[in-house]
Amino acid sequence: MSTSLNNSEEARRMLRAHRYGALSTLSNKFAGYPFGSITPYLVDHDGSLLILISVLAEHTKNIQHDPRVSIISHDQRDPHIQTQGRVSALGNAEPAADQEQAALRYLRYFPESRTYFEMPGFSFFRIRPIAVRFIGGFGHIHWVNMDNYAVAHAEAFAQQEQPMLDEMNARHQDSLLRLLHQRHGINATDVQAIGLDCDGLDVRCGDQVWRLDIAETITDPAQFFQAFIRM
Repeated sequence: MSTSLNNSEEARRMLRAHRYGALSTLSNKFAGYPFGSITPYLVDHDGSLLILISVLAEHTKNIQHDPRVSIISHDQRDPHIQTQGRVSALGNAEPAADQEQAALRYLRYFPESRTYFEMPGFSFFRIRPIAVRFIGGFGHIHWVNMDNYAVAHAEAFAQQEQPMLDEMNARHQDSLLRLLHQRHGINATDVQAIGLDCDGLDVRCGDQVWRLDIAETITDPAQFFQAFIRM
């Protein structure tokens, strides 16, 4: 495991902490002009971004014509737009190979999107970043090393996530509540872990999702609970 974070890991964690971004596609209707739209997204275990889009949407038509996209994300809770950290990811958007598996994870984060599955024409696309621009603060600006951005053993985390979440919610409620208060100042009586990965975990409290990063990036799911206890 890594005990000190590099710029690539910091950028990946910032992307994981946010839920919405400004998606830019290349317009088909207007000959390559950039077209922007606000899009919910979820960073998957491998660092790719999952988006749920309609075949009728303008950005979907653009992606089908030219898969090159970018998405910029920042902390929507922070009013200081210019001085806060933000991340831009450039990559190629393609239909997700496993739509059902993508839906299982996505719906834990965006349960309100369940109604879209009852409508025709909605599907998951995966943005695989080829470059990431990270602004961590004044003077802390980098194009990150994509080899460092990549996640080792992402498939193992994907396969073991659900049973690990079950154990987390059954045995570690008190710890989750304490961490939610320590990290975010939230006093709650009920919290639910909805996702975990090599960088930490996400918890739902009411209608809000909060990120709880662990100190180090782990490379094996078996290390997760030890890292969690050290939090």
